Amino acid sequence: MENQTIDQQQVVSEVYNYAANLMVNEGKSSAEAKEALMERGLSDNAAYTIVSGLEDQISSAKKERARKDMLYGALWCIGGTVATLANIGFIFWGAILFGGIQFFKGLINYTQEQ
Repeated sequence: MENQTIDQQQVVSEVYNYAANLMVNEGKSSAEAKEALMERGLSDNAAYTIVSGLEDQISSAKKERARKDMLYGALWCIGGTVATLANIGFIFWGAILFGGIQFFKGLINYTQEQ
């Protein structure tokens, strides 16, 4: 009985990995991934459940990455501005520019995931 449970978990894991590979690495759409799962014998509901769960996980990961980009971008930009205003003899354009670009990249990516 325990071996059967392990085998079922292994099959479920392989199906999730297959669907994740299709959507993340191969760039397939949700509909294409769902169709591929159904071609492998999954029911419409099971394929929908797997694909929608992966969509949520992918979206969450992208939002978290965007939040980090905004945070680190703001820190670089503010740090460069403070160092420049401290009048220590240097202008930290690189830090200010890099931070601004990273912040706005994160902001754009975050708003696209809404």
